[in-house]
Amino acid sequence: MKSFNTTGACIPTKHYMIDLKSRMIQIKAMIEAGEYFTINRARQYGKTTMLTALRHYLQDDYAILSLDFQALSHASFETEGAFVQGMSRIIQDAKEFMDAPIPNKYVEAFSTLDEKDTTQVKMDDIFRIFSRWCQDTDKPIVLMIDEVDSATNNQVFLDFLAGLRLLYLRRIGNPRFRTFQSVILAGVTDIKNLKRKIRPDEPQKFNSPWNVAADFKVDMSFNIQDISGMLKEYESEHHTKMDILTVATTIYAYTSGYPFLVSRICKLLHEDDTLAWDAHGIGEIVCRLLLEKNTLFESLIGKIHEHPKLKEILQRILFAGETISYNPDNISINDAEMYGFVKNKNGKLQISNRIFETRLYNFFLSEDEIQNASMFQLASDEKDKLIHNNRLNMKYLLERYVTVFHAIYGDLNDKFDEAEGRRHFLLFIRPIINGTGNYYIEAMV
Repeated sequence: MKSFNTTGACIPTKHYMIDLKSRMIQIKAMIEAGEYFTINRARQYGKTTMLTALRHYLQDDYAILSLDFQALSHASFETEGAFVQGMSRIIQDAKEFMDAPIPNKYVEAFSTLDEKDTTQVKMDDIFRIFSRWCQDTDKPIVLMIDEVDSATNNQVFLDFLAGLRLLYLRRIGNPRFRTFQSVILAGVTDIKNLKRKIRPDEPQKFNSPWNVAADFKVDMSFNIQDISGMLKEYESEHHTKMDILTVATTIYAYTSGYPFLVSRICKLLHEDDTLAWDAHGIGEIVCRLLLEKNTLFESLIGKIHEHPKLKEILQRILFAGETISYNPDNISINDAEMYGFVKNKNGKLQISNRIFETRLYNFFLSEDEIQNASMFQLASDEKDKLIHNNRLNMKYLLERYVTVFHAIYGDLNDKFDEAEGRRHFLLFIRPIINGTGNYYIEAMV
């Protein structure tokens, strides 16, 4: 029986999945047009699953060389020779363990590079083998490389990208020249706007030889129809009597179709046989999800610590209620979108989904200097009085908030700050509903 998967690539025979066919058709059209491109999406957004599905979808028409830069160690990027030898090894492994359709004579050529001293091999050695293989094949070759983030901010990787660009430009200049039909790189980082700083004392540069790449506009988020199709398959095996459209719509309302979050909610709900597949059951699962540690949330919070300007933008949206215009040329906005925090909604920045929004509120409100505030402590004392029969007494909550707020801040002569007011109110309700419910702040129009 299948399961919901939230770790690694999804496999149709093992996991409940959405139907990827429409996306495969769109990507294949790009490949048939000979385009080189990058699939850059946030963590756990289905990139590896997409590449795995694409490999099987294309294999009758193309020779697929699928590599993963996670297989290269840090040392493989230290010198040109080390990188070429590392690439040679993972290409040989692709032939041996993944049945990559590489003719034996070219496998031997890659093996020869691996046997030399690192000082004796150069980047053009590997591209000479690529070129001869492309000339000597019946099927056009598609090169896919996953996890290219492992190599960014690295001069050797830039040289590799420059080599791929040269092959692309030669094909344009000479239609008789055969090279890769398409090159697909997958990762979080937008390589077309690669940030490079090779040495600590070197100015930050924003350039990339990957400027030949086409824009990848395929929507990888799950829509309500996608989620419904996955739930329909699940329902046919488990007979939960769920209202599939209602459940799919509710899950989408919390996740905005973020693939990991959709699958995680379904997985947690499947594992708890005390909850029904309905809005209440999903709400209970979302409460648990907001309290759990997982690799996605850890990655998000890590980015906030690494990028102070990103943190500032998020706090302006969440606490000040500011409307920030989308500008792809702004580095911090570009980072916020690239890492999955925000999306462009009609030219304005919006937090990507309700779960991220609540998790971010919880994170900012739990910082030490806020956690110790009197407001938080007084609210904690009110929890038992404000929740009755698992329902929140909103009238009493507002009355108590006004009383507490005036008791603490009533003597201050400072002008009321709306952002701080919102922060204090959220700080007041957070310990009350934490673990028993969740909150969502609707955007101001």
